[in-house]
Amino acid sequence: MKHLLDVNVLLAAIWATHVDNAKTLPWLDRKIIVVCPIVELGFLRISTNPKSTFGASMDTARDMLGTFKRERGAEWIADDLAALDSFAKTSNQLTDSYLADLAEKHGFKLATLDAGIKHRAVELVS
Repeated sequence: MKHLLDVNVLLAAIWATHVDNAKTLPWLDRKIIVVCPIVELGFLRISTNPKSTFGASMDTARDMLGTFKRERGAEWIADDLAALDSFAKTSNQLTDSYLADLAEKHGFKLATLDAGIKHRAVELVS
Protein backbone atom coordinates (compact mmCIF):
# COMPACT_ATOMS: atom_id res chain seq x y z
CA MET A 1 0.00 0.00 0.00
CA LYS A 2 1.25 3.46 -0.91
CA HIS A 3 0.71 6.42 1.41
CA LEU A 4 0.23 9.99 0.27
CA LEU A 5 1.69 12.09 3.05
CA ASP A 6 -0.35 14.88 4.58
CA VAL A 7 1.48 18.16 5.25
CA ASN A 8 1.52 17.46 8.99
CA VAL A 9 3.25 14.09 8.46
CA LEU A 10 5.83 15.65 6.16
CA LEU A 11 6.58 18.38 8.71
CA ALA A 12 6.86 15.84 11.54
CA ALA A 13 9.12 13.57 9.50
CA ILE A 14 11.53 16.26 8.36
CA TRP A 15 11.74 18.54 11.40
CA ALA A 16 13.43 16.80 14.34
CA THR A 17 11.98 19.50 16.61
CA HIS A 18 8.39 18.64 15.64
CA VAL A 19 6.39 17.22 18.55
CA ASP A 20 5.40 14.14 16.51
CA ASN A 21 8.83 13.43 14.98
CA ALA A 22 9.56 10.48 17.29
CA LYS A 23 6.39 8.62 16.34
CA THR A 24 6.37 9.60 12.67
CA LEU A 25 9.82 8.36 11.67
CA PRO A 26 9.30 4.75 12.85
CA TRP A 27 5.84 4.72 11.24
CA LEU A 28 7.39 5.67 7.90
CA ASP A 29 9.83 2.75 7.95
CA ARG A 30 9.14 0.29 5.13
CA LYS A 31 6.31 2.45 3.78
CA ILE A 32 6.05 3.44 0.14
CA ILE A 33 5.45 7.18 0.35
CA VAL A 34 4.05 9.64 -2.14
CA VAL A 35 3.98 13.43 -2.22
CA CYS A 36 2.12 15.88 -4.44
CA PRO A 37 2.42 19.62 -5.15
CA ILE A 38 -0.13 20.67 -2.51
CA VAL A 39 1.76 18.78 0.19
CA GLU A 40 5.14 20.09 -0.96
CA LEU A 41 3.85 23.66 -1.06
CA GLY A 42 2.29 23.27 2.40
CA PHE A 43 5.60 22.05 3.80
CA LEU A 44 7.48 24.97 2.26
CA ARG A 45 4.88 27.53 3.35
CA ILE A 46 4.83 26.42 6.98
CA SER A 47 8.58 25.76 7.24
CA THR A 48 9.45 29.25 5.97
CA ASN A 49 6.76 31.21 7.80
CA PRO A 50 8.55 33.53 10.25
CA LYS A 51 5.72 32.96 12.76
CA SER A 52 6.20 29.17 12.73
CA THR A 53 8.48 27.34 15.12
CA PHE A 54 10.71 26.41 12.18
CA GLY A 55 11.34 29.79 10.49
CA ALA A 56 13.66 28.32 7.86
CA SER A 57 14.87 30.11 4.79
CA MET A 58 13.30 29.01 1.51
CA ASP A 59 16.61 27.50 0.37
CA THR A 60 16.95 25.49 3.58
CA ALA A 61 13.36 24.23 3.44
CA ARG A 62 13.71 23.26 -0.21
CA ASP A 63 16.97 21.42 0.52
CA MET A 64 15.41 19.57 3.45
CA LEU A 65 12.41 18.53 1.38
CA GLY A 66 14.59 17.37 -1.51
CA THR A 67 16.87 15.38 0.79
CA PHE A 68 13.91 13.71 2.51
CA LYS A 69 12.34 12.74 -0.82
CA ARG A 70 15.61 11.29 -2.15
CA GLU A 71 16.49 9.41 1.05
CA ARG A 72 12.98 7.96 1.41
CA GLY A 73 12.50 7.23 -2.28
CA ALA A 74 9.30 9.26 -2.29
CA GLU A 75 7.15 8.97 -5.36
CA TRP A 76 5.48 12.05 -6.84
CA ILE A 77 2.01 12.43 -8.26
CA ALA A 78 0.30 15.42 -9.81
CA ASP A 79 -2.70 17.04 -8.17
CA ASP A 80 -4.79 15.50 -10.92
CA LEU A 81 -8.19 15.56 -9.26
CA ALA A 82 -10.44 18.46 -10.22
CA ALA A 83 -11.45 20.59 -7.25
CA LEU A 84 -15.13 20.01 -8.05
CA ASP A 85 -14.55 16.24 -7.82
CA SER A 86 -13.68 16.55 -4.14
CA PHE A 87 -16.58 16.93 -1.78
CA ALA A 88 -15.65 18.87 1.35
CA LYS A 89 -18.60 20.02 3.40
CA THR A 90 -16.92 23.11 4.92
CA SER A 91 -14.08 25.45 4.03
CA ASN A 92 -11.99 24.01 6.88
CA GLN A 93 -12.17 20.57 5.24
CA LEU A 94 -11.14 21.61 1.72
CA THR A 95 -7.49 20.58 1.64
CA ASP A 96 -7.89 17.52 3.87
CA SER A 97 -10.82 16.27 1.84
CA TYR A 98 -9.02 16.95 -1.44
CA LEU A 99 -5.91 15.05 -0.36
CA ALA A 100 -7.96 12.10 0.91
CA ASP A 101 -9.93 12.02 -2.34
CA LEU A 102 -6.70 12.28 -4.35
CA ALA A 103 -5.19 9.38 -2.39
CA GLU A 104 -8.31 7.31 -2.92
CA LYS A 105 -8.34 8.08 -6.65
CA HIS A 106 -4.87 6.55 -6.92
CA GLY A 107 -5.59 3.60 -4.63
CA PHE A 108 -3.45 5.04 -1.80
CA LYS A 109 -4.06 5.92 1.83
CA LEU A 110 -3.65 9.48 3.10
CA ALA A 111 -1.17 9.31 5.99
CA THR A 112 -2.07 12.00 8.53
CA LEU A 113 -1.67 12.98 12.15
CA ASP A 114 -5.12 14.58 12.12
CA ALA A 115 -7.62 12.26 13.82
CA GLY A 116 -10.39 14.66 12.82
CA ILE A 117 -10.29 13.73 9.13
CA LYS A 118 -13.13 11.31 8.53
CA HIS A 119 -12.58 9.60 5.18
CA ARG A 120 -12.24 5.96 4.17
CA ALA A 121 -8.83 6.65 2.59
CA VAL A 122 -7.27 8.05 5.78
CA GLU A 123 -4.70 6.17 7.84
CA LEU A 124 -3.72 7.75 11.13
CA VAL A 125 -0.02 7.81 11.93
CA SER A 126 0.32 6.46 15.45
